[in-house]
Amino acid sequence: MNTQEVAALSKKIIDETEKVIVGKRHVVEMVLATILANGHILFEDYPGLAKTLMAKTLAATLGCTFRRVQFTPDLLPADITGTYVFDQKESSFKLRRGPIFTHVLLGDEINRSPPKTQSALLESMQERQVTIEGETQKLETPFVVMATQNPIEYEGTYPLPEAQIDRFMIRLSVGYPKKDDEKEILVRRRSRGKEDAEVSTTADPRTVTEMQASLEQIHVDSSIDEYIVEIVHRTRQNPLVELGASPRGSLALMHLARAKAALQGRDYVVPDDVRDVAVPALSHRLILKTGSWLSGEKAQDIIRNILVETSAPKAY
Repeated sequence: MNTQEVAALSKKIIDETEKVIVGKRHVVEMVLATILANGHILFEDYPGLAKTLMAKTLAATLGCTFRRVQFTPDLLPADITGTYVFDQKESSFKLRRGPIFTHVLLGDEINRSPPKTQSALLESMQERQVTIEGETQKLETPFVVMATQNPIEYEGTYPLPEAQIDRFMIRLSVGYPKKDDEKEILVRRRSRGKEDAEVSTTADPRTVTEMQASLEQIHVDSSIDEYIVEIVHRTRQNPLVELGASPRGSLALMHLARAKAALQGRDYVVPDDVRDVAVPALSHRLILKTGSWLSGEKAQDIIRNILVETSAPKAY
């Protein structure tokens, strides 16, 4: 599959998703770009802003299976991965697969569960496999984790460990809709006469995998490599930052920039592709110094300032 085909199919996927998700095309594009880059998404936003609906709708449009797990304090790792149960008829243990065996897994309010349960996702997110009772089980292809957490309600929550946050390729915020868009949501709900919205399937798991593989055809010039590395290195040198982005952040920038180029039908990356994804790809990877976050500094603003201060390659 070439980049023109990827761009055309991506437009169909986004257009179909927009039949349900109103006024958030940029967010849908970023989610699709992350899926094409074979990454995972962390939604950090207020309740009721269609995060779950977006994940479910996009999965349906892609023709992929979708499972949702509500993270609660009593959720166990086996509730996610599955476990072996004894079959009395056959007198043997059989694997009862958990919801992680799907294409798109939504971990709703992921910070509601303790670290032991959260860690059940680490192996799956990095290696696309899970180990149950010493046996390794391969996951579906493609496999994408979309997790949500509430940024304002911290009572009874367990902050995500830095190792797990770093495994999310991107952190996104859906945000409130504009007034006209919110009115359109009401109009569409009345017109369909039911809660559930239906979308047409425009792809399948094999096609999505081919779209992911096509990103390897997209050229990244050495000057773009230097641009990406310079941005990431500046996060480590910033006086407001305790720990900057790791090389995983550099890889995330490259993969997402390639995905952005593919969505636009280009077979090469330009600096704007990098700039478009830098804030959501890097801000959650920064650990600010105590004085910085106490004074109200935000990682997103630090990344934006770095982008302003870093010169882009002049050949573009």
